[in-house]
Amino acid sequence: MKKKRPHARFMRFVQDISTYTPFIKMVVLLILLWLIFSAGLYLVEKNVEGSTINSYGKALYWGVAAFSTAGIADTPTTSAGQLLGALWIVIGSMLFFGAIVATVTTYFMRPMQRPHKKIIETIEYNLEQLNDLSIDELDLLKSTVDTLIVHVEHLKERQK
Repeated sequence: MKKKRPHARFMRFVQDISTYTPFIKMVVLLILLWLIFSAGLYLVEKNVEGSTINSYGKALYWGVAAFSTAGIADTPTTSAGQLLGALWIVIGSMLFFGAIVATVTTYFMRPMQRPHKKIIETIEYNLEQLNDLSIDELDLLKSTVDTLIVHVEHLKERQK
């Protein structure tokens, strides 16, 4: 009987996401910009009377609240702070939602872009899992590989 490995499948899914989609790059960019905009807002607002953003920690919280569209962020009191805040809200929102849309689109479009690579990856994955495959799955794998070999031989004959 075949053992199920949900942890291994999840790890493969995470590896596929990090390898074939822009998710990791976009998250890193989002974090860097969050840190930079929060620092800028803190520097602009730290000594202003009436400003609630008087520590870097509060500026970091403001940065998350502002781009998350939750509407719970304090409003910067200076014009420069409001400009930085507006830029961060637009850029942060685009990156956050863009990362999600780009990742989902890239992940699900990948098999259609390279079906031959998906076939090879499936065969490699099954070969790695040989010990866990049932007899029926091994027979199906053998049949698939035999068909693939016959097809390759026909292609080679046509090219001659």
